[in-house]
Formats: sequence, structure tokens, C-alpha cells
Amino acid sequence: MQSPAPSRFTLRTALYRFRGNRRGSAAVEFALVAPMFFALLFAIIETALMFFAGQVLETVTQNSARVVLTGQAQSGSVTACAVNSVSTPCTQTTFKTYVCSQIPALFDCNSLVVDVESYSSFSSVTLANYTACNFDPSAMGYNPGSSGQTVVVRLYYKWPLFVTGLGYNLACSSRNTTRLLVATAAFQNEPY
Repeated sequence: MQSPAPSRFTLRTALYRFRGNRRGSAAVEFALVAPMFFALLFAIIETALMFFAGQVLETVTQNSARVVLTGQAQSGSVTACAVNSVSTPCTQTTFKTYVCSQIPALFDCNSLVVDVESYSSFSSVTLANYTACNFDPSAMGYNPGSSGQTVVVRLYYKWPLFVTGLGYNLACSSRNTTRLLVATAAFQNEPY
């Protein structure tokens, strides 16, 4: 029996054989698509987690503002504001302790900033517009006001961001890796 004639190697035959061979094509296609797929998946998860954290912060703000609204923070009847079991009006530190007692493990209480300001009417309320880049925690105060005054309670939290590449950055600048979450409650104190 004669051996078959050796085939001539040409570029055309090599390309034809390469195109016809499908072994490993799924792995190559996945390797090309996987980085974009995972970046998009992690960006979606991070955005959803940030929105969830914002909603939790809003709920905590509303619940904490209630003790100011009803005059419990001013009279000292909130147990978190009591120092050594003595009823004293809340200070910024004791009010923050009360707020932190309501926050789940999602937040680090050391990074939470509380701002409580009172005004004579709703028309006199002026609020600063902060971002994570221009936020100044030293400008925050604690003034829960008296009966009938307008009060604004704001909680600030710098939320850490992890997926900031590929042009997807929720922070205020490319050098900053946090986004400032702000929750606000504005109300008029009840007569107490």
C-alpha cells in the first residue's frame, strides 16, 4: 500500500483548518467577555447596596428625628441621652449614641456625622449642599430647638466605593473612593 502524498502546507489550508476547529472556542469567547461581564455585575451589586444603605439611613433619620420632634431629646427622657441614669437633655454626643443604637452592622458608627439645627420658620431654613469632596464635619452642630421651632436633622455617611474603574465612578472625583450619603428630616417641634 502506498502512503498518501504529503499535502502542501499553505496559509489558506491552515486558516481553513483553524476556522473549522471549534475546540476551546467557548473558553476563548468567555475570556474575551468575562472582564466586562464581571465589572458590570459588580457595579450593579455596588449600586444596589449603596441605594439600600441610603434607605436604611433615611429610616434611621426618621426614627431619630422623632425624639427631637416630641421633645424627648430636649427634656432628657430618651434613655440614650441619660448620663449615669440621670435625665439630662441630649448633647450632640449622646444624640449620636442614640442614633448609633438604631444603626445595623451595615454602617460604621465612627464615620457617621449628625447635624441638628433649629430655625424660626421653614422659610428661614438654609441647607449646605455637600459632596464627599467638600464635606466638612466640623461645620455640623446640635441645636434641637424648643417647642414650635422648625428643626432639620441630617445624617451624613461616607459610603466606601470599590468598583470605580472602567469609567463607572459614583464618587465626586476619580481620586475619591467614597460617596456621601445624606438623609434629612425637616419638621416643626410639637408643643411639649
